[in-house]
Amino acid sequence: MTSVLVTGGAGFVGSHIVDEYVDADYDVTVVDNLTDQVHEDEPDYLNDDAEYVWGDVRDRELMIDLLEDADVLNHQASAVGVGQSMYEIEKYVDVNTLATARILDIIVNDDIELEKMVVASSMSIYGEGEYYCQDCEKSRHPSLRSEEQMGSGGWEHVCSECGSTLEPEPTPESKPRDSTSIYAITKKDQEEMMLSIGRAYDIPTVALRYFNIFGSRQALDNPYTGVCAIFSSRIKNGNPPLVFEDGEQTRDFIHVSDIARANRLAVESDAEDVAVNVGSGSPTTINEVAETLIDLYDRSAELEPEIANDYRQGDIRHCFADPTKADDKLGFEAEIGFEEGMRELVEWGREQEAEDNFEKAHQELEEKGLVGED
Repeated sequence: MTSVLVTGGAGFVGSHIVDEYVDADYDVTVVDNLTDQVHEDEPDYLNDDAEYVWGDVRDRELMIDLLEDADVLNHQASAVGVGQSMYEIEKYVDVNTLATARILDIIVNDDIELEKMVVASSMSIYGEGEYYCQDCEKSRHPSLRSEEQMGSGGWEHVCSECGSTLEPEPTPESKPRDSTSIYAITKKDQEEMMLSIGRAYDIPTVALRYFNIFGSRQALDNPYTGVCAIFSSRIKNGNPPLVFEDGEQTRDFIHVSDIARANRLAVESDAEDVAVNVGSGSPTTINEVAETLIDLYDRSAELEPEIANDYRQGDIRHCFADPTKADDKLGFEAEIGFEEGMRELVEWGREQEAEDNFEKAHQELEEKGLVGED
């Protein structure tokens, strides 16, 4: 039986990956430090057929012991949160970049023999997504919008040559990377380090560039997590979801069960030395997310999205996946549609207690000068 070590396997994404492996008859070991920002205590959804080790991936001796017994490393452990990463810089680099470096150092210098490595990367490494100028008939790769543009409410990107509004397009893996946050930089580090060591030491390695994951088990109390969980917490507490800019920015939302399946397929496929997008390929506006959740929580009569018309430093306008490569390399296509996935999230969310900590997190961003006003 193939033995898989899942780092961060008690978390939102990792726990679903563990379930996927267990259901496919893998021998699964999890290492997780149950970080306070995500877990108040040991989660009740842990899989009885997996082995859990409560420890930190930065603990060298622990990781030596665990890696010696593994056939496959599935590296999910990370500090998550784009905004928070911009003022907790040392923490994010330590937990994401340096911890991954230590794991790879162990693999190389302690003669760890692995059949495969899979690492959680992120769409955040792209910065802005792919764009096209209809007038110039050319692809464009704009960087961040200027403070002057954002301050005047000019939300959409314009062509640097002709000034016309750019059209967002599906983002392929070949799109130049332009990481705009410390979090994104550390995810790029994780991806590149693992692919580099995989190539050098002949360990088949796959990096999965996750787009915007949503679904059950996402910590509703954590204000630094995904927008679906943040909005859910707001709505459950009778507060309107706060939408930055005009709410028409788009993201690619993919259900966590699809993410879990992509990880298993990455292990079982012949893919190696490759990074692939894991997304639905369909853009959804943030306004649509807010409105859908309000409707599914039956709060339409009392709540509506609050359009802030201000912005956060480093935010992008549009990014959604070109999923072609995932299909080609892994045989993966998303199966859970946005509406179906949101219903699953809300059905689970109704049974959860959720403290709305958004205002506290938003105040921290303001104090650090990371929120601007139109």
